[in-house]
Amino acid sequence: MILLNGQPLSIGEVERVAHGMEPVGVHPEARERMKTSRSVVDEILRRGDIVYGVNTGFGRLSDITLPPEKLRQSQLNLIRSHACGVGKPLSFAETRALMLLRANVLATGFSGARPEVLDALVTMIEEGRHPVIPEKGSVGASGDLAPLAHLAVSLAEDIELEAKEGLVLINGTQAMGAVGCLAIGRATRLLEAATLIGACTLEGLLGTPVAFDPRIHAARPHDGQVRVAGQLTHYLAGSQIRESHLQGDTRVQDAYALRCMPQVHGSVWDTLQFARRTLEIETGAATDNPLVFSETGEVLSGGNFHGAPLSHAFDFAAIALTDLMSMSERRTERLVNPDLSEGLPAFLARDAGSSSGLMIPHVVVAALLNEAKVLSHPSSTDNVPTSAGKEDHVSMGMTGALKLRQIVDNLSLVLAIEAIAACEALEYRRPLRSSRTVEGFYAWVRETVAPLTEDRSLTEDIEGLAARLCEFELPFK
Repeated sequence: MILLNGQPLSIGEVERVAHGMEPVGVHPEARERMKTSRSVVDEILRRGDIVYGVNTGFGRLSDITLPPEKLRQSQLNLIRSHACGVGKPLSFAETRALMLLRANVLATGFSGARPEVLDALVTMIEEGRHPVIPEKGSVGASGDLAPLAHLAVSLAEDIELEAKEGLVLINGTQAMGAVGCLAIGRATRLLEAATLIGACTLEGLLGTPVAFDPRIHAARPHDGQVRVAGQLTHYLAGSQIRESHLQGDTRVQDAYALRCMPQVHGSVWDTLQFARRTLEIETGAATDNPLVFSETGEVLSGGNFHGAPLSHAFDFAAIALTDLMSMSERRTERLVNPDLSEGLPAFLARDAGSSSGLMIPHVVVAALLNEAKVLSHPSSTDNVPTSAGKEDHVSMGMTGALKLRQIVDNLSLVLAIEAIAACEALEYRRPLRSSRTVEGFYAWVRETVAPLTEDRSLTEDIEGLAARLCEFELPFK
């Protein structure tokens, strides 16, 4: 069980709760912090001080002071008016991740909400009651207002909201954070798979592992580059295919899509690690406004709801993953192009001419890559002022998260097609065997995709393998 205490959560923890694999509770320390911060809010109300979000209007209407008898209704009006998202609902896992992240914000004790609000939210998670949350409608400042308002409206059916508590529930980055955490988790596993798939492709194309020599990468010691070079060296060790062309091969070096895997895959690894660190910091951050500081009794307005840190990370990851797709496409093209494939039949067809083999799967790759290139255009560089100019700079982080999610979906399909082509290429190198790891991966793929002995629709093969690649884990056995 994860006991929420406002602590940073790992992406793995978010994924486990999101998929219903781990229960959630509230740490006693969090409950005590929340009681203390709520006492600050209650004291403000008792004194009649004017504090934004406690007894005022919201956004452009913050200059309006509300009488005590309107405070509860104002919280309900706030969440109802803001619950106007549109589009498809977030997935089951994304919704649970959003609820988890929002609960952990409350557990930091900076929000000024009662512990009962957190308890009600955690109860919803544990009982499997998930609100329908449309995925579109957030500009990522003042947080993900519309998506979080849909959660707040559902929660308000279980508990009557007091002063400030409606605002507490909708100010923050938890919608973009939920989508982003799950996307980065999948992307990281797909990158691990991509490197092993690349090793299979190199074997199918009779490539050389010389470019992965550790001395080369020690001379340019980026963490990801060194890591991927080591992986490739390990994956290819003991290959009969490699031994078969050590002598008499007139080629000096491989194409970049093979030779530069450590540099490109490694850079993608570094980028995803940056995105992961950013997200994991955010999981334990107080992202609403204003914040209650119990030590001094102050309530301070700031801008922790602004999604820029996540928005920038999502755009960076989207660009890197699109580049990874681009390199995979080049390797697939070499496998199916008889002018580049070192003796493999055209399109890896058993009877080229009467059969088309993998001609059109490569076309599918091109279509998926084109879409990713469009989606990798950054959303964080755009700005549309809202709330009558009060919110004059926004992050567009939710747009970035949704784009990233689609790019990861496309990546899984692109890699599945490369894996199918690489395994088909190995068929033509028989009776020679590759390394133990590559042959193990070949057998793993064959559990889902049978050899292409004749033309058939590959849709189910591609989508089935893509789904498995999204759960790929190291060490591969």
